[in-house]
Amino acid sequence: MAKVRKAFLLGAGLGTRLRPLTDDLPKPLVPVWNRPLITYAFSHLRHDLGVEAFAVNTHHRAEAYQEAFPDGGEGGEGGASLHFRHEPVLLDTAGGIDNLRDWLPEDESFVVYNGDILTDLPLRPALEQHLRTGDAVTLILRSEGGELRVGYDPDSGKVVDMRGALRPDWPHRYQFTGIYLVSPAFYAFLKPGKIESVVLPMLEAIRAGEQVGGIVIDEGIWGDLGEREAYLDALSLPGLGFPRYDDTQPERISPLARIDDGAEIDELSTVGAGAVVEKGAVIRHSVIWPGAVVAGDAVLHRTVVRGGRTARGALANADV
Repeated sequence: MAKVRKAFLLGAGLGTRLRPLTDDLPKPLVPVWNRPLITYAFSHLRHDLGVEAFAVNTHHRAEAYQEAFPDGGEGGEGGASLHFRHEPVLLDTAGGIDNLRDWLPEDESFVVYNGDILTDLPLRPALEQHLRTGDAVTLILRSEGGELRVGYDPDSGKVVDMRGALRPDWPHRYQFTGIYLVSPAFYAFLKPGKIESVVLPMLEAIRAGEQVGGIVIDEGIWGDLGEREAYLDALSLPGLGFPRYDDTQPERISPLARIDDGAEIDELSTVGAGAVVEKGAVIRHSVIWPGAVVAGDAVLHRTVVRGGRTARGALANADV
C-alpha cells in the first residue's frame, strides 16, 4: 500500500487570533478533549497515510512542546518519531519547509499539515492522485468554506490561481484545507533563507508550467480552530462521529480531575487532568484546562479556564 513516511506540521505561529489562550500555549497545543490539538493530526496521518515520522517547527512558547512531549519520541499512536525544529525568527511556510531540507526526504513525497486544523477528511485519495499524476504539489481542497481563494480546474485537476494573483476571474474557487502533498520537484522553487509564504513558490511553479494539482475532498469534518468560537464549537463534534478514524470517544472528563458532588457539567464541556470543580459550580459548553479551578459559585457558559487559574461567579464567553 502506497504511503508517505514523513510529515511536516506547522507549529510555529504566534496564535494571534486565539489570544489570550495562546499566551500560555502555542495554538497546536491547546487542549481539545484533554489532548493537545496537534495530536489529532498525528493520529490522522498515521491512520490514513502510514506516516512514520513527524517534524514540527516551533517559535512562540517553544518550551511548551518539550513539556507536552518530554521524551520527544511519540508522535501519536504507533510509536512514530517526533522531531522539533526551532525557528528563532519566524520563517513562514515556505521558509519552514526549506529549513527542514536536511530532515525531509530527497527522493520521495511528504505531507505538510497546518497545526491549527481539526479534521478527519480522508487523505488517501489525495496521496493516490499525487503519486499517479507526478504533480509537484497536490493541494487538498473543499468546495465550501469561508475563504474560497484557490482557483482550481476540475476538468484537468490542476490549480490555476491562488489569491487572485494569476487568474482573478477564474470562476471555480475552493477552500484550501491547509494539507498538501509535496514532491521533491518543488524544492527547486524554494529560496534558501528566504522568509515567505508557500503560496509564492506555488505561484512561481504554476507560472513555470510545473504541475500544481488539487483534489476536492468534501467528506469528513474540517475546521480551523484558530479563533475561540471555532475552538468552542468543536466541542460538539464527537456527537457527529468525529473522528472517523478512531472508534474510541474523545475524553470529556479526565479521570484525574476532582469533581465535587453537586457540581453540574453538561455534555458539551471538558475538564482536564488535575482540574478542580467545586460543589455548586455549573459548567456549560466550556473548556476547563488541566490544573484549572472552578469555584463553587461559578456559573460558566462558553468559557475557557486556563491551567493555574480560578473561575468565579457568572461568566459567559469569557477567557480566564
